[in-house]
This record gives sequence, structure tokens and C-alpha cells, in this order.
Amino acid sequence: MANKQIILLVEGFQAAGSSLAHSLQKAKFEVKLVTTGRESLEWVQTHAPDLVVFNASSMRSSGARTCHRLRGVLENVPIIHCRKEGHAEDPSILADVYLEQPFTGRKLLNRVRDLLPIDLYSEEIVRFGNVMLYRSKRAVEVKGKKEQRLTPKLALLLEEFLRHPNELVSRRQLMQNVWHTDYIGDTRTLDVHVRWVRECIEQDPSNPTMLRTVRGKGFILAIPGTN
Repeated sequence: MANKQIILLVEGFQAAGSSLAHSLQKAKFEVKLVTTGRESLEWVQTHAPDLVVFNASSMRSSGARTCHRLRGVLENVPIIHCRKEGHAEDPSILADVYLEQPFTGRKLLNRVRDLLPIDLYSEEIVRFGNVMLYRSKRAVEVKGKKEQRLTPKLALLLEEFLRHPNELVSRRQLMQNVWHTDYIGDTRTLDVHVRWVRECIEQDPSNPTMLRTVRGKGFILAIPGTN
């Protein structure tokens, strides 16, 4: 069984029922909760978190000094700094992401997942050639391009192509499996999403070499060098 990714959450008692720990634990992260900057600095002397969330909105100070010291100890560990509503962002804190209250648990988790490395043991990967789709993270990685997050529909559409490489995938099949409808009278939405997929995986989306259109029939994902 793979180890859970560890998040160090620095959060004061003021958070109470609005603690960020609930969203993180619900997403299956292992959360180490400390309530003071001093406690966080002591903990990192003997432990190595995968990410730090500093919830300054629950504390009396911005935590700038503590974040600086954490950065010194955890040089390559990402830090998310959360501040109170109306407070200006302070770049000198050296965080990777700054969030201003109020924000949703989903927004926090999206930022966390953007920063964390892929857990190859727990992440389900659908791969064809040099295109890798990370299903739970909903992100695609292509050689020569940076990793990109996908909307739910784009992730489903790309997965459909990746699971049928070098095969003609009809418009009807895509509408049924991605949009859950048999109606193909107007597939402009499909065409737009196909264009977005190409923007994610092609070096030149206007002249696609991988995801090709078969006029009147559908599409074929064929990556050079694969059979």
C-alpha cells in the first residue's frame, strides 16, 4: 500500500470549525496539524512533509518570519499561504501560492494537487506513446509540453481516445461515452472539445499530427512511433 502524501498544516486555534484540515483529510491526505510557527519549525527538523499549508487567516500574524524559516529548511517543498480577507498579498513570504479568504475547499485542493508531485503508486495513468493522462488529478503530460490540468469533460474525451489508439473513434461513440447522449444532430460542442484536446497534446494544434479527423466518420489518435 502506498504511503499517503503528508501535508503540514500550520493553523491557529481561531480556525475552529472552519479548519482546512477537514478538506485535506477528506481528500485522503495525511495531515500533520500544528498550531504555532514554533511547533512547525520543530516538527520539520525530524520530518519531511510533501507540502505546507500556512493558514495565517487563523492566526494573529501573517507568519512571514515562520514561512521564511520553513523555506530555509524545506527548500523544495511547496508552501501555500492563506491570508485574511482584505489583507494584501506579501510576496516576501516566498510562498508558491497565495489564497485570500474566503475560498472553497475545492479551490484549496486544486492548488494542492497542482503543487504536489504525481503519486505514481496511487495515481491511475492512461498512456499511449508520449501522452500520459493522470485520471484522479485530471492532468495530461506530453513530452515537450508542460503538464496541464483538464476539465472533467476534456479528461473523459482524451481518455476515450487513449483507450482506443490507432482506431477510428466515431462521433456517436464519443457523444455516448463522454456526453451520455445518442443525439448527434449537432456536434459543435464535440468539435470545440476536440480542438481543446489538440491544444493540450499537439505541438501545432492547427496542423495536428496525432489526433486526426476522418471526415464524416470521426477521429483517430495515432502517435508517430507507436503501433
